[in-house]
Amino acid sequence: MSAEPQSATGPFEAIVVGGGMVGATLACLLGQAGLSVALLDAREVPLDGQAAGTGAPSMRVSALTPVSRRLLEGLGAWPAMAARRVSPYRFMQVWDGEGSGEVNFSAEQAGVPLLGHIVENDVTLAALEARLAELPSVAVRFGARVAELQTEIEGDGQQRTVVLEDGERLQAPLIVAADGARSPLRELAGIAASERDTGQVAVVTTVRTARDHGGVARQVFLSTGPLAFLPLCVEGDARHCSIVWSTTPEEAARLTALSPEALGQALGAAIEHRLGEVTVVDRALAVPLIQRHAEHYVRPGFALVGDAAHSIHPLAGQGVNLGLMDAAVLAEEVVEGRRRGLAPGDAHVLARYARRRRGDNAAMLALMDGFRLLFGARHPALTLARNLGLSGVDRLGPLKRLLMQQATGHRGRLPAACRPLSRRDAG
Repeated sequence: MSAEPQSATGPFEAIVVGGGMVGATLACLLGQAGLSVALLDAREVPLDGQAAGTGAPSMRVSALTPVSRRLLEGLGAWPAMAARRVSPYRFMQVWDGEGSGEVNFSAEQAGVPLLGHIVENDVTLAALEARLAELPSVAVRFGARVAELQTEIEGDGQQRTVVLEDGERLQAPLIVAADGARSPLRELAGIAASERDTGQVAVVTTVRTARDHGGVARQVFLSTGPLAFLPLCVEGDARHCSIVWSTTPEEAARLTALSPEALGQALGAAIEHRLGEVTVVDRALAVPLIQRHAEHYVRPGFALVGDAAHSIHPLAGQGVNLGLMDAAVLAEEVVEGRRRGLAPGDAHVLARYARRRRGDNAAMLALMDGFRLLFGARHPALTLARNLGLSGVDRLGPLKRLLMQQATGHRGRLPAACRPLSRRDAG
């Protein structure tokens, strides 16, 4: 995909700021529906589509649910992703490293072919960028940094204007911030976000294990936080895993200072040697875990999606899936409003989006925070309770099915783009 802007120059019906996975998905959805869209990204150039998904796996991965896959299939991005590198998993094992509680999930129990795919973020984004290049009504601008956000009244309508650092002005009835957890555009719009340090830091790296992971996503709750081994398949070799170890800042500093050999030994011991010897094949990075939630998702002619609206603990791997659902719901409401003669930034259109997404996202943030606090507790009574809870979940069919629905994204009212083809006409 060329770094040069596409031929569309406006007027735009929507401007999306932030060309990551969520922003690119939203631009694709609106562009496929025929809306004129500008996608602005601060990166100077697009990804190298030929390099994505080749060589050593990237440390930045996402656990995409079947619902997210369905959305990406509808956009025409999934075939390019599958041709690169996607790693399916059919099973999940979750256990308490401080006790004996364990719960196992399978795709068969959930009634789906797969529980999800671990996919490098670059693979997903490269496929979306290639799809954007095929949409004539979408103009992609790289190296575009927003300096100001303005509101102007034109006749009976309202237009939002973004002013770029180079002085260029772009106008549309709807501006969408998809520019990340520390969203500068959210600040320019005057939307506050509650922010809480979880007290944890995620140590991320990539490993190769002695034994095949078997398409199982594994997560153990340790006294300092959860450790996930997410299955990767590299050139047919199913002995790779992406690591996300959420722990205390002190322990994260210790772990990242270890030699690769020592870190591999620590990882192997922490996962109880379930995959045999662990070899670290990339550097280890430490990422502070800050949970944020915007006080409002919308303003007149303005909306937040993805991490700009909410950032969540990686405990359940739901962050990007929540963002993709934001994009799908906002696009659905904009397209439906347009069909009824409403502007993309109409207050009723945006209010419907906010109602559909804020509650679901808040519930997921609260659920993950509850798990984090419960499994971080050292009190013997709580240790016993969570062990009994995990074992009980494994025996109770209805509760287990409910949790699997959460994990696979099948909850609430799905937007049409995320439903099975046979159900897309259903309400």
